[in-house]
Amino acid sequence: MSSVKPVRVLFVCMGNICRSPTAHGVFQALVEKEGLGSAIQVDSAGTHSYHIGSRPDSRSQATARQRGLDLSGLSARRFVSQDFAGFDYLLGMDNANIADMHAIKPKDATARPQLMLEYSKQYSAVEVPDPYFSNEGFDLVFNMIDDAAHGLLQHIRREHRI
Repeated sequence: MSSVKPVRVLFVCMGNICRSPTAHGVFQALVEKEGLGSAIQVDSAGTHSYHIGSRPDSRSQATARQRGLDLSGLSARRFVSQDFAGFDYLLGMDNANIADMHAIKPKDATARPQLMLEYSKQYSAVEVPDPYFSNEGFDLVFNMIDDAAHGLLQHIRREHRI
């Protein structure tokens, strides 16, 4: 399997401190649990530069910790146009993230930004809500992301035969 190019997945939200690092951590843990760490690479980024270099929001970290995940090793970075060439899957949390990605998409890019919840089996919502400006919603965000992460992994396994 090491001679095969790994599938690269990038989760994107606005600041890369709440939703996308949660998705990064959830999906990474799922990939590792399934023994697919060499076949699937995971990263996250934000469409804005507000929090570059920052650790995930303490409320996101606390929610993840309650579920057995440690997000403290992640660090925010900005989504850049080169990410279109570097990743197979670009998963935005909401339509604003998708629009921001499209705004810097190179003409020759083949990667297509899509909403994370396109892979959800349980939720009919289109967007993962941003919990940043409230103290609520972090559990819902985690649950939505967890559900979509399982659907995404099923899709990748089927499409890439891994």
